Amino acid sequence: MVDVVGVYGQPPSDLADVPRDAVQFSPLIPGSASLDRQPAASLNAMTLLAPPGTIERRYALAQALRALKPGAPLVALAPNDRGGTRLRKELEAFGLDVNETAKRHHRIAAAARPAKLAGIDDAIAAVIADGGPRFDDEIGLWTQPGVFSWDRLDPGTAMLIEHLPDLSGRGADFGCGIGVLARAVLANGSVGELTLIDIDRRAIECAQHNLDTPRARFLWIDLRDPHPELVNLDFVVMNAPFHDAGQEDKGLAQAFVRRAAESLRKGGVCIMVANRHLPYEAVLRPLFKAVKPVIETGGYKIYEARK
Repeated sequence: MVDVVGVYGQPPSDLADVPRDAVQFSPLIPGSASLDRQPAASLNAMTLLAPPGTIERRYALAQALRALKPGAPLVALAPNDRGGTRLRKELEAFGLDVNETAKRHHRIAAAARPAKLAGIDDAIAAVIADGGPRFDDEIGLWTQPGVFSWDRLDPGTAMLIEHLPDLSGRGADFGCGIGVLARAVLANGSVGELTLIDIDRRAIECAQHNLDTPRARFLWIDLRDPHPELVNLDFVVMNAPFHDAGQEDKGLAQAFVRRAAESLRKGGVCIMVANRHLPYEAVLRPLFKAVKPVIETGGYKIYEARK
């Protein structure tokens, strides 16, 4: 049997030694394998850059333990202010003996998957159930912890839905999340096709549950990379993201704006909502023939930009 070593995320190379042939399992890296579909007791080792969200982090740790062979090593690390200080206790709650070190504002926890999981099977199963995909009765949609705005309607998205213009033709939803905005767009029968795009595999899978229509297409890609198939669109809608891996990154939304400009046909329109304090006018105006502020209220602003 081929030895398989896993990695989750992109741990700093000076904090964790990851083999070049390690299989990537992060849902935020398009093309990665799915840790929750990895057979039990099949991995020889795992290095995990732990997610910052508590439920999401415990879910990833539990899935890693489920997938590791008995006795196989697990290295989990995270910045101190993004869950690192909790790693040791979270692993000990699974019955592991943990060796913890600190380096460059990170905690690095090393442990081995017990030879026998008796006694912690229930704990792992409970955490996996808590952090896995589920139908949320309150929002009426499929969702999963870790996905953007997974348990509530984002106010920026709600504002954009309220002020959507009359769209038609072929369009795309950049950073679609679980498909809340897309559902509102597709409620218009004049929209013939909508491509939902997100960097998060979990979001795409939830959106596929939430939008059972042949007019919806789904792409698990990073919009910062070029994608030749995104051409001659009639419209693009987006709730412009400005966080990458939990850190504020104004360049991310700016990259989305540039990709929208490249993807639209002449006369096509981009409708975007953004946080009020972030300056996107300087990026929009050189790329679009006309840029119109639609509304600015409650910490958000909406732009309509036409090619």
